[in-house]
Amino acid sequence: MKIIVAGPGCPRCQATEKNVRDACAQLNLSADISHIYDVKEIAKLGVMFTPAVIVDGKIVTSGKLPMVEEIKKILSEIK
Repeated sequence: MKIIVAGPGCPRCQATEKNVRDACAQLNLSADISHIYDVKEIAKLGVMFTPAVIVDGKIVTSGKLPMVEEIKKILSEIK
């Protein structure tokens, strides 16, 4: 599973990445997690609002700080 956090590096974007990592750890999920900071690259992914979480090429949350439980629910439905 490939997970991308898209955001310019603001505190909400950093918190989103932490929550994604925590959710994966709690689910014992081995995922390739990366963070894209470049606004042009973020736009190429189709993201309109940051922070965004993209799982296997699909935007699953955008424009808000997702909590760990929400991310766990999303990831559980995908895997």
